Amino acid sequence: MRIAVEAVGGVERAGQAQMAESVAHSIESGEHLAVQAGTGTGKSLAYLVPAIRHAMTRGTTVVVSTATIALQRQLVDRDLPRLSTALAAALGRRPTFAILKGRRNYLCLNRVHGNAPEEPDDSALFDAFAASALERQVKRLREWAADTETGDRDELVPGVTDQAWRQLSVTAKECLGVHRCPVGIDCFAERARAAAGRADVVVTNHALLAIDALDDRPVLPEHDVVLVDEAHDLVDRVTSAATGELTANSVRLAARRCGRAVDEETADRLAEAGEGLEIVLREAAPGRLDALPEDLSGALRVTRDAAWTCVTALGPERTEDVEGSTARKLALALTEEVHDTAVRLLEAFDEPEGERRDVVWVAAEPNRPPAVRVAPLGVGGLLRERLFGRRTTVLTSATLALGGSFDTLARQWGLPPQRRATPAPGMATAKEAPSDTGGLTWTGLDVGSPFEHQRSGILYIARHLPPPGRDGLPPQYLDELTELVRAAGGRTLGLFSSMRAARQAADELRDRLGTPVLCQGDDSTALLVGRFAEDPATSLFGTLSLWQGVDVPGESLQLVVMDRIPFPRPDDPLASARQKAVSEHGGNGFLAVAGTHAALLLAQGAGRLLRSPTDRGVIAVLDPRLATARYGGFLRASLPPFWTTHDPEVVRGALRRLDAAAAL
Repeated sequence: MRIAVEAVGGVERAGQAQMAESVAHSIESGEHLAVQAGTGTGKSLAYLVPAIRHAMTRGTTVVVSTATIALQRQLVDRDLPRLSTALAAALGRRPTFAILKGRRNYLCLNRVHGNAPEEPDDSALFDAFAASALERQVKRLREWAADTETGDRDELVPGVTDQAWRQLSVTAKECLGVHRCPVGIDCFAERARAAAGRADVVVTNHALLAIDALDDRPVLPEHDVVLVDEAHDLVDRVTSAATGELTANSVRLAARRCGRAVDEETADRLAEAGEGLEIVLREAAPGRLDALPEDLSGALRVTRDAAWTCVTALGPERTEDVEGSTARKLALALTEEVHDTAVRLLEAFDEPEGERRDVVWVAAEPNRPPAVRVAPLGVGGLLRERLFGRRTTVLTSATLALGGSFDTLARQWGLPPQRRATPAPGMATAKEAPSDTGGLTWTGLDVGSPFEHQRSGILYIARHLPPPGRDGLPPQYLDELTELVRAAGGRTLGLFSSMRAARQAADELRDRLGTPVLCQGDDSTALLVGRFAEDPATSLFGTLSLWQGVDVPGESLQLVVMDRIPFPRPDDPLASARQKAVSEHGGNGFLAVAGTHAALLLAQGAGRLLRSPTDRGVIAVLDPRLATARYGGFLRASLPPFWTTHDPEVVRGALRRLDAAAAL
């Protein structure tokens, strides 16, 4: 561990060493491990070093899964190259590593070379400007294909729209296969898979990890250990991967694809089914469905049957020209997806309401066509069987012990309750975790943080303000926010529960303050964060992605303001269904679902403040319920142990002193 820390120019820390020992024990014993490690602990090295050693001594592969591209890039571009060099002498050779993403993330050379029909979306068909813009982007992608070594979308700067990317990429089900594809030997996705198969460490994302667990055909190389970083996001990413969606556009596109490979009458039946579904969805009220309306049920049955007729007509694999094979494969993949989603939507209502495993709802979102979606009520069973039941798993994040316990997240992961989080001073790896079933065993460990939160930060709860309303930010909130930002001299990250609130605050404070205020959506998030970091007088306001994605150490960020406790919307179909299910089984549905969601986001938001040992500042929560509501204690226990006050004068004075010190 010492060699690794020195290689990246760091300093060995007690929490990091303890975590590394625990990860090594978990890998050797097969006991799963959940580790909470605060910012600055150096947790990536703490799990990478024992993982690399295991992979190289056992001749196997370990998988590291992350939630964000930023962490993937940190691991692949910085941490792993340095470790590979540093550990080579001690391990006898340089450890190898690779990054692997879903096939849709790579250019498909078969499509680049024109061996498949182009498929403009409906919007482009009737909009000459959109069609022209799409054509320019596709042309740029074809030119880039001749220069790129990886074909990885994330390496294309600036990027292109999803619509353009879809023209020259395929899903796993749409792929012809390396042996049938005329350019299979040069395939970017296959080369990435081959590199991953030879590597000691494979870095991937939670979505691909979920697909690997969901699909009976393995996507990732054979491995016996999974390291899940940013594990607080695992349930949401797995849920997203297991969610199905049906729209009229997807049915129409399937019909257009089939029109090139089956008789016209069969394809027209599917197109007509899409038109019928569109009429029903346009009239349907958005929200969760506890029963399937008769008109929607009829539209889904017609869609299911028409899709199956097309699948049957497409038939088995045939020996034909490349373009014909590609057209058939593209048609089959989407038509099977339409059919299977329709079946899943219909079967979701077969069981009595209290025993259903899926949640169905109609979604109507701005700038998107109406859709009917289906998602699992919970993913704990899937994770228990397909992840924890098959491989040793280490889960880590700065925020796992909610309310002082790992049990809240453990239940969502499908692990038995442990009842408490082992504190940093004690070693947790020597004892067996309690298990309700006598099956899966796991240990929870909190290695703490190198930061002295009580000396470095203040948690200010504006207890004197009224509870938040539904119609934007109350005037008192805007007044309070103005005084806080003014006292801080800018230097503020404003985290809001909605884009509407963020824009309202930005517009209002631009008129009141003499310091710049940026708002998410004004430019790309990366550029806004860069401008915020460069100018200490600047404030940046935004919503969800900023709660988890901003890393700005130093004097540019000394105040983090959260407008309200970030509970999910009461009409959120999945959250409300999960809450209802917990309550019906005798649990506290509000705390288990809405409280967990809020605690995670609060902790993630608070984690934006201290990014280095010398950082100082204030977390200000304008929502008084954090201090007054019964659930407030659970939420506060999920936050770092900042010194807490309710006095606005005390916190403004502290911010003025920080501003004055930073100006010296």
